[in-house]
Amino acid sequence: MTMTSERAVSPYPESAELFRTRVREFLASHLPPGWTGLGSMPTEEQQVFIDAWRATLHRSNLLAVSWPEAYGGAGLTPLDQLVLAEEFTRAGVPQGGLNDNFSIQMLGSTLLKFGTEEQKQYYLPRILSKQDVWCQGFSEPEAGSDLAGVRTRAHLDGDEWVVEGQKTWTSYGHLATHIFVLCRTDPSAHRHRGLSLLLLKIDQPDLTLRPLKTLTGEAEFNEVFFDGARCPVDSVVGEVNDGWRMAMTLLGFERGEAAATLPMKFAKDLDRLVQLAVRYGKADDDEIRQRLARSAEGVEQMRSMGMRAVSRWVDGDEIGAESSIHKLFWSEWLQQTTELAMDIMGSDGIVPEGDGLQGMSFPAAEAGTPNTSGAWADYFLRARAATIYAGSSEIQRNIIGERILGLPKDAR
Repeated sequence: MTMTSERAVSPYPESAELFRTRVREFLASHLPPGWTGLGSMPTEEQQVFIDAWRATLHRSNLLAVSWPEAYGGAGLTPLDQLVLAEEFTRAGVPQGGLNDNFSIQMLGSTLLKFGTEEQKQYYLPRILSKQDVWCQGFSEPEAGSDLAGVRTRAHLDGDEWVVEGQKTWTSYGHLATHIFVLCRTDPSAHRHRGLSLLLLKIDQPDLTLRPLKTLTGEAEFNEVFFDGARCPVDSVVGEVNDGWRMAMTLLGFERGEAAATLPMKFAKDLDRLVQLAVRYGKADDDEIRQRLARSAEGVEQMRSMGMRAVSRWVDGDEIGAESSIHKLFWSEWLQQTTELAMDIMGSDGIVPEGDGLQGMSFPAAEAGTPNTSGAWADYFLRARAATIYAGSSEIQRNIIGERILGLPKDAR
Protein backbone atom coordinates (compact mmCIF):
# COMPACT_ATOMS: atom_id res chain seq x y z
CA MET A 1 0.00 0.00 0.00
CA THR A 2 1.24 3.50 -0.86
CA MET A 3 0.72 6.71 1.06
CA THR A 4 -0.45 8.70 -1.98
CA SER A 5 -3.31 8.43 -4.44
CA GLU A 6 -4.52 10.21 -7.58
CA ARG A 7 -7.47 12.54 -7.22
CA ALA A 8 -10.49 11.72 -9.39
CA VAL A 9 -11.87 15.28 -9.54
CA SER A 10 -10.66 17.15 -12.63
CA PRO A 11 -10.60 20.95 -13.05
CA TYR A 12 -10.34 20.54 -16.82
CA PRO A 13 -13.08 21.05 -19.43
CA GLU A 14 -14.29 18.11 -21.50
CA SER A 15 -12.19 19.10 -24.53
CA ALA A 16 -8.98 18.80 -22.48
CA GLU A 17 -10.04 15.41 -21.14
CA LEU A 18 -10.67 14.20 -24.71
CA PHE A 19 -7.13 15.25 -25.57
CA ARG A 20 -5.92 13.37 -22.48
CA THR A 21 -7.46 10.21 -23.94
CA ARG A 22 -5.59 10.82 -27.21
CA VAL A 23 -2.30 11.23 -25.34
CA ARG A 24 -2.83 8.02 -23.40
CA GLU A 25 -3.57 6.15 -26.62
CA PHE A 26 -0.38 7.56 -28.16
CA LEU A 27 1.68 6.43 -25.17
CA ALA A 28 0.15 2.97 -25.24
CA SER A 29 1.00 2.53 -28.92
CA HIS A 30 4.51 4.03 -28.92
CA LEU A 31 6.11 2.91 -25.65
CA PRO A 32 7.85 -0.49 -25.40
CA PRO A 33 5.80 -3.36 -23.91
CA GLY A 34 6.07 -3.50 -20.13
CA TRP A 35 7.27 0.11 -19.88
CA THR A 36 7.78 1.18 -16.25
CA GLY A 37 9.51 4.53 -16.72
CA LEU A 38 12.77 6.04 -17.91
CA GLY A 39 14.35 5.45 -14.51
CA SER A 40 14.14 1.67 -14.99
CA MET A 41 16.52 1.82 -17.97
CA PRO A 42 20.30 1.42 -17.55
CA THR A 43 22.02 4.81 -17.45
CA GLU A 44 23.91 4.24 -20.70
CA GLU A 45 20.64 3.51 -22.56
CA GLN A 46 18.65 6.49 -21.32
CA GLN A 47 20.09 9.10 -23.68
CA VAL A 48 19.63 6.78 -26.66
CA PHE A 49 15.96 6.42 -25.71
CA ILE A 50 15.52 10.18 -25.14
CA ASP A 51 16.93 11.02 -28.59
CA ALA A 52 14.73 8.46 -30.32
CA TRP A 53 11.69 9.49 -28.27
CA ARG A 54 12.16 13.17 -29.14
CA ALA A 55 12.30 12.27 -32.84
CA THR A 56 9.03 10.35 -32.44
CA LEU A 57 7.40 13.34 -30.74
CA HIS A 58 8.59 15.63 -33.54
CA ARG A 59 7.17 13.36 -36.23
CA SER A 60 3.89 13.12 -34.29
CA ASN A 61 3.66 16.91 -33.77
CA LEU A 62 3.71 16.55 -29.99
CA LEU A 63 6.75 18.64 -29.08
CA ALA A 64 4.90 21.97 -28.89
CA VAL A 65 1.20 21.24 -29.14
CA SER A 66 0.12 24.77 -28.12
CA TRP A 67 2.22 26.51 -30.78
CA PRO A 68 0.39 27.72 -33.91
CA GLU A 69 0.56 25.38 -36.90
CA ALA A 70 2.29 28.12 -38.92
CA TYR A 71 5.39 27.69 -36.75
CA GLY A 72 5.38 23.89 -36.55
CA GLY A 73 3.04 23.41 -33.59
CA ALA A 74 -0.26 21.54 -33.36
CA GLY A 75 -2.44 24.63 -32.89
CA LEU A 76 -3.95 23.40 -29.62
CA THR A 77 -4.33 25.27 -26.31
CA PRO A 78 -1.92 25.85 -23.41
CA LEU A 79 -4.24 23.67 -21.35
CA ASP A 80 -3.75 20.81 -23.81
CA GLN A 81 0.00 21.29 -23.38
CA LEU A 82 -0.45 20.95 -19.63
CA VAL A 83 -2.52 17.79 -20.05
CA LEU A 84 0.25 16.29 -22.21
CA ALA A 85 2.84 17.20 -19.55
CA GLU A 86 0.78 15.49 -16.85
CA GLU A 87 0.32 12.30 -18.85
CA PHE A 88 3.98 12.11 -19.85
CA THR A 89 4.96 12.66 -16.22
CA ARG A 90 2.59 9.92 -15.10
CA ALA A 91 4.08 7.55 -17.69
CA GLY A 92 7.65 8.44 -16.78
CA VAL A 93 8.69 9.68 -20.24
CA PRO A 94 10.31 13.02 -21.13
CA GLN A 95 8.54 15.71 -23.14
CA GLY A 96 11.62 16.18 -25.29
CA GLY A 97 15.40 16.37 -25.06
CA LEU A 98 17.46 17.65 -22.16
CA ASN A 99 17.56 21.22 -23.55
CA ASP A 100 13.94 21.44 -24.68
CA ASN A 101 12.85 23.05 -21.42
CA PHE A 102 14.98 26.03 -22.50
CA SER A 103 14.41 25.75 -26.26
CA ILE A 104 10.67 25.06 -26.43
CA GLN A 105 9.03 25.79 -23.11
CA MET A 106 10.94 28.94 -22.20
CA LEU A 107 12.42 30.65 -25.27
CA GLY A 108 9.95 29.36 -27.85
CA SER A 109 6.94 30.38 -25.77
CA THR A 110 8.47 33.82 -25.15
CA LEU A 111 9.18 34.35 -28.84
CA LEU A 112 5.55 33.54 -29.59
CA LYS A 113 4.50 36.29 -27.19
CA PHE A 114 7.13 38.98 -27.84
CA GLY A 115 9.20 37.96 -30.87
CA THR A 116 9.04 39.64 -34.26
CA GLU A 117 7.42 37.75 -37.12
CA GLU A 118 10.88 37.24 -38.65
CA GLN A 119 12.17 35.73 -35.38
CA LYS A 120 9.19 33.38 -35.14
CA GLN A 121 9.49 32.24 -38.75
CA TYR A 122 13.23 31.63 -38.41
CA TYR A 123 13.77 30.27 -34.91
CA LEU A 124 10.66 28.26 -34.02
CA PRO A 125 10.86 25.60 -36.76
CA ARG A 126 14.62 25.27 -36.14
CA ILE A 127 13.97 24.67 -32.43
CA LEU A 128 11.53 21.87 -33.17
CA SER A 129 13.81 20.24 -35.75
CA LYS A 130 16.73 20.50 -33.29
CA GLN A 131 18.81 22.56 -35.72
CA ASP A 132 19.05 25.09 -32.89
CA VAL A 133 19.49 23.86 -29.32
CA TRP A 134 19.27 26.51 -26.61
CA CYS A 135 20.58 27.07 -23.10
CA GLN A 136 19.90 29.85 -20.59
CA GLY A 137 22.35 32.65 -19.78
CA PHE A 138 20.92 34.34 -16.68
CA SER A 139 22.93 33.64 -13.51
CA GLU A 140 26.30 35.30 -12.92
CA PRO A 141 28.95 35.01 -10.19
CA GLU A 142 27.60 38.25 -8.64
CA ALA A 143 23.98 37.92 -9.76
CA GLY A 144 22.28 34.59 -9.20
CA SER A 145 18.82 34.79 -7.69
CA ASP A 146 18.93 38.59 -7.89
CA LEU A 147 18.82 38.97 -11.68
CA ALA A 148 18.52 42.75 -11.35
CA GLY A 149 22.22 42.70 -10.46
CA VAL A 150 23.29 41.40 -13.89
CA ARG A 151 26.66 42.84 -14.94
CA THR A 152 27.20 41.24 -18.35
CA ARG A 153 27.08 44.14 -20.81
CA ALA A 154 26.24 44.54 -24.47
CA HIS A 155 26.85 47.58 -26.67
CA LEU A 156 26.16 48.28 -30.33
CA ASP A 157 29.00 48.25 -32.84
CA GLY A 158 27.48 49.07 -36.22
CA ASP A 159 24.83 46.44 -36.92
CA GLU A 160 25.97 44.04 -34.18
CA TRP A 161 25.72 43.71 -30.42
CA VAL A 162 29.06 43.07 -28.67
CA VAL A 163 28.76 41.16 -25.38
CA GLU A 164 31.28 41.26 -22.50
CA GLY A 165 30.90 39.38 -19.22
CA GLN A 166 30.30 35.98 -17.65
CA LYS A 167 27.42 33.61 -16.94
CA THR A 168 27.51 30.59 -14.66
CA TRP A 169 25.46 27.49 -13.76
CA THR A 170 24.42 27.23 -17.42
CA SER A 171 22.57 23.89 -17.51
CA TYR A 172 23.41 21.66 -20.50
CA GLY A 173 25.33 24.48 -22.17
CA HIS A 174 27.75 21.91 -23.58
CA LEU A 175 24.86 20.38 -25.55
CA ALA A 176 23.58 23.70 -26.93
CA THR A 177 24.24 25.55 -30.17
CA HIS A 178 22.75 28.86 -28.97
CA ILE A 179 22.28 30.78 -25.71
CA PHE A 180 19.74 33.46 -24.72
CA VAL A 181 21.56 36.02 -22.59
CA LEU A 182 20.25 38.66 -20.19
CA CYS A 183 22.56 41.66 -20.63
CA ARG A 184 22.82 45.21 -19.41
CA THR A 185 22.42 47.43 -22.48
CA ASP A 186 22.01 50.72 -20.60
CA PRO A 187 24.61 50.90 -17.78
CA SER A 188 23.16 54.19 -16.54
CA ALA A 189 19.71 52.68 -15.85
CA HIS A 190 18.80 51.43 -12.37
CA ARG A 191 18.76 47.67 -11.73
CA HIS A 192 15.66 46.19 -13.44
CA ARG A 193 15.78 48.83 -16.17
CA GLY A 194 18.37 48.81 -18.91
CA LEU A 195 18.42 45.02 -19.44
CA SER A 196 17.90 43.28 -22.78
CA LEU A 197 17.49 39.64 -23.82
CA LEU A 198 19.87 38.74 -26.68
CA LEU A 199 20.14 35.60 -28.82
CA LEU A 200 23.70 34.39 -29.49
CA LYS A 201 25.39 31.52 -31.29
CA ILE A 202 27.75 29.59 -29.04
CA ASP A 203 30.17 28.55 -31.78
CA GLN A 204 32.14 31.78 -32.15
CA PRO A 205 35.74 32.67 -31.25
CA ASP A 206 34.95 35.20 -28.50
CA LEU A 207 32.66 32.91 -26.50
CA THR A 208 34.15 30.25 -24.21
CA LEU A 209 32.15 27.57 -22.42
CA ARG A 210 33.71 25.60 -19.55
CA PRO A 211 32.11 22.69 -17.63
CA LEU A 212 31.53 22.78 -13.86
CA LYS A 213 31.67 19.48 -11.96
CA THR A 214 29.10 18.99 -9.18
CA LEU A 215 29.01 16.90 -6.00
CA THR A 216 27.63 13.96 -7.98
CA GLY A 217 30.66 13.93 -10.28
CA GLU A 218 28.70 15.12 -13.31
CA ALA A 219 29.29 18.25 -15.38
CA GLU A 220 25.80 19.23 -16.52
CA PHE A 221 26.45 22.87 -15.55
CA ASN A 222 28.81 25.26 -17.30
CA GLU A 223 30.26 28.74 -17.03
CA VAL A 224 30.28 30.93 -20.13
CA PHE A 225 32.70 33.77 -20.87
CA PHE A 226 31.87 36.53 -23.37
CA ASP A 227 34.96 38.38 -24.57
CA GLY A 228 33.43 40.41 -27.37
CA ALA A 229 30.95 37.78 -28.58
CA ARG A 230 28.64 39.13 -31.26
CA CYS A 231 25.09 38.81 -32.53
CA PRO A 232 23.08 40.80 -35.11
CA VAL A 233 21.27 43.96 -34.03
CA ASP A 234 17.89 42.28 -34.56
CA SER A 235 18.73 39.49 -32.07
CA VAL A 236 16.89 41.25 -29.23
CA VAL A 237 13.72 39.56 -27.92
CA GLY A 238 11.11 42.25 -27.28
CA GLU A 239 12.30 45.82 -26.96
CA VAL A 240 15.81 47.00 -26.13
CA ASN A 241 16.08 47.66 -22.36
CA ASP A 242 12.90 45.63 -21.68
CA GLY A 243 14.81 42.48 -20.78
CA TRP A 244 13.46 42.27 -17.24
CA ARG A 245 9.95 41.66 -18.55
CA MET A 246 11.32 39.07 -20.99
CA ALA A 247 13.17 37.30 -18.18
CA MET A 248 10.09 37.18 -15.94
CA THR A 249 8.05 35.82 -18.86
CA LEU A 250 10.61 33.09 -19.47
CA LEU A 251 10.61 32.07 -15.81
CA GLY A 252 6.82 32.11 -15.73
CA PHE A 253 6.68 29.61 -18.59
CA GLU A 254 9.22 27.45 -16.75
CA ARG A 255 7.31 27.37 -13.45
CA GLY A 256 3.69 27.29 -14.65
CA GLU A 257 3.78 23.72 -15.90
CA ALA A 258 5.88 22.53 -12.96
CA ALA A 259 3.15 23.57 -10.53
CA ALA A 260 0.98 20.76 -11.88
CA THR A 261 3.56 18.09 -12.73
CA LEU A 262 6.02 18.22 -9.81
CA PRO A 263 3.45 17.03 -7.22
CA MET A 264 2.93 13.93 -9.37
CA LYS A 265 6.67 13.21 -9.46
CA PHE A 266 7.10 13.88 -5.76
CA ALA A 267 4.20 11.53 -4.96
CA LYS A 268 6.14 8.75 -6.71
CA ASP A 269 9.27 9.72 -4.77
CA LEU A 270 7.28 9.44 -1.54
CA ASP A 271 6.02 5.98 -2.48
CA ARG A 272 9.63 4.87 -3.02
CA LEU A 273 10.59 6.40 0.34
CA VAL A 274 7.87 4.48 2.18
CA GLN A 275 9.08 1.25 0.55
CA LEU A 276 12.61 2.14 1.66
CA ALA A 277 11.47 2.58 5.27
CA VAL A 278 9.77 -0.82 5.20
CA ARG A 279 12.86 -2.52 3.74
CA TYR A 280 15.12 -1.04 6.42
CA GLY A 281 12.72 -1.93 9.23
CA LYS A 282 12.06 1.72 10.06
CA ALA A 283 8.34 1.87 9.23
CA ASP A 284 7.39 1.37 12.89
CA ASP A 285 9.86 3.92 14.24
CA ASP A 286 7.82 6.80 15.73
CA GLU A 287 10.16 9.56 14.54
CA ILE A 288 10.45 8.14 11.01
CA ARG A 289 6.68 7.73 10.80
CA GLN A 290 6.17 11.36 11.83
CA ARG A 291 8.62 12.55 9.18
CA LEU A 292 7.01 10.34 6.54
CA ALA A 293 3.64 11.81 7.49
CA ARG A 294 5.01 15.34 7.08
CA SER A 295 6.35 14.40 3.64
CA ALA A 296 2.95 12.99 2.67
CA GLU A 297 1.32 16.15 3.95
CA GLY A 298 3.66 18.21 1.79
CA VAL A 299 2.76 16.27 -1.36
CA GLU A 300 -0.94 16.92 -0.74
CA GLN A 301 -0.27 20.62 -0.16
CA MET A 302 1.71 20.83 -3.41
CA ARG A 303 -1.08 18.99 -5.20
CA SER A 304 -3.62 21.52 -3.93
CA MET A 305 -1.42 24.44 -4.99
CA GLY A 306 -0.99 22.83 -8.39
CA MET A 307 -4.74 22.40 -8.82
CA ARG A 308 -5.24 26.05 -7.88
CA ALA A 309 -2.69 27.06 -10.53
CA VAL A 310 -4.44 24.90 -13.14
CA SER A 311 -7.81 26.40 -12.25
CA ARG A 312 -6.42 29.90 -12.71
CA TRP A 313 -4.89 28.84 -16.03
CA VAL A 314 -8.29 27.58 -17.18
CA ASP A 315 -9.72 31.01 -16.31
CA GLY A 316 -7.00 32.72 -18.35
CA ASP A 317 -5.06 34.12 -15.37
CA GLU A 318 -1.27 34.09 -14.98
CA ILE A 319 0.26 32.56 -11.86
CA GLY A 320 2.63 35.50 -11.41
CA ALA A 321 4.28 35.97 -8.02
CA GLU A 322 2.37 32.99 -6.64
CA SER A 323 4.89 30.76 -8.43
CA SER A 324 7.39 31.79 -5.73
CA ILE A 325 5.27 29.96 -3.14
CA HIS A 326 5.45 26.79 -5.24
CA LYS A 327 9.21 27.07 -5.76
CA LEU A 328 9.91 27.75 -2.09
CA PHE A 329 7.70 24.87 -0.98
CA TRP A 330 8.94 22.13 -3.30
CA SER A 331 12.64 22.98 -2.93
CA GLU A 332 12.51 22.77 0.87
CA TRP A 333 10.30 19.66 0.74
CA LEU A 334 12.86 18.00 -1.52
CA GLN A 335 15.72 18.66 0.88
CA GLN A 336 13.79 17.43 3.91
CA THR A 337 12.61 14.28 2.15
CA THR A 338 16.00 13.27 0.79
CA GLU A 339 17.51 13.90 4.23
CA LEU A 340 14.92 11.49 5.60
CA ALA A 341 15.99 8.88 3.04
CA MET A 342 19.61 9.20 4.18
CA ASP A 343 18.58 8.81 7.83
CA ILE A 344 16.55 5.70 6.99
CA MET A 345 19.49 4.09 5.18
CA GLY A 346 22.07 4.99 7.81
CA SER A 347 25.56 3.81 6.85
CA ASP A 348 24.30 2.49 3.49
CA GLY A 349 23.80 6.11 2.46
CA ILE A 350 27.47 6.83 3.14
CA VAL A 351 28.66 3.90 1.01
CA PRO A 352 25.92 3.77 -1.64
CA GLU A 353 25.37 0.98 -4.13
CA GLY A 354 23.60 1.12 -7.49
CA ASP A 355 23.25 3.78 -10.17
CA GLY A 356 22.58 7.43 -9.48
CA LEU A 357 20.19 9.71 -11.37
CA GLN A 358 22.41 10.49 -14.40
CA GLY A 359 20.40 11.22 -17.50
CA MET A 360 17.13 11.73 -15.62
CA SER A 361 15.17 14.93 -15.14
CA PHE A 362 15.51 16.86 -11.91
CA PRO A 363 14.16 18.05 -9.38
CA ALA A 364 12.29 14.75 -9.23
CA ALA A 365 13.41 11.27 -10.14
CA GLU A 366 11.74 9.65 -13.13
CA ALA A 367 9.21 6.83 -12.81
CA GLY A 368 10.97 3.50 -12.55
CA THR A 369 13.99 4.84 -10.65
CA PRO A 370 15.60 1.96 -8.73
CA ASN A 371 14.99 2.19 -4.99
CA THR A 372 18.69 1.81 -4.20
CA SER A 373 21.03 3.57 -1.81
CA GLY A 374 22.93 4.91 -4.84
CA ALA A 375 19.84 6.58 -6.30
CA TRP A 376 18.88 8.17 -2.98
CA ALA A 377 22.43 9.32 -2.17
CA ASP A 378 22.64 10.98 -5.60
CA TYR A 379 19.20 12.54 -5.09
CA PHE A 380 20.28 13.88 -1.68
CA LEU A 381 23.38 15.54 -3.14
CA ARG A 382 21.43 17.12 -6.00
CA ALA A 383 18.79 18.44 -3.58
CA ARG A 384 21.39 20.54 -1.73
CA ALA A 385 21.19 23.14 -4.47
CA ALA A 386 17.37 23.18 -4.75
CA THR A 387 16.96 26.16 -2.42
CA ILE A 388 19.52 28.15 -4.42
CA TYR A 389 18.96 27.59 -8.14
CA ALA A 390 15.96 29.07 -10.01
CA GLY A 391 15.74 31.71 -7.28
CA SER A 392 17.01 31.18 -3.73
CA SER A 393 14.61 30.70 -0.83
CA GLU A 394 15.59 34.12 0.51
CA ILE A 395 14.61 35.79 -2.76
CA GLN A 396 11.36 33.79 -2.95
CA ARG A 397 10.41 34.95 0.57
CA ASN A 398 11.09 38.56 -0.42
CA ILE A 399 8.86 38.20 -3.49
CA ILE A 400 6.08 36.61 -1.44
CA GLY A 401 6.33 39.29 1.24
CA GLU A 402 6.46 42.25 -1.12
CA ARG A 403 4.30 41.23 -4.07
CA ILE A 404 1.71 38.98 -2.41
CA LEU A 405 1.51 40.15 1.22
CA GLY A 406 2.19 43.81 0.44
CA LEU A 407 4.99 44.19 2.97
CA PRO A 408 7.47 47.07 2.59
CA LYS A 409 10.57 46.38 0.50
CA ASP A 410 13.98 45.83 2.06
CA ALA A 411 16.06 48.97 2.51
CA ARG A 412 18.64 49.30 -0.26
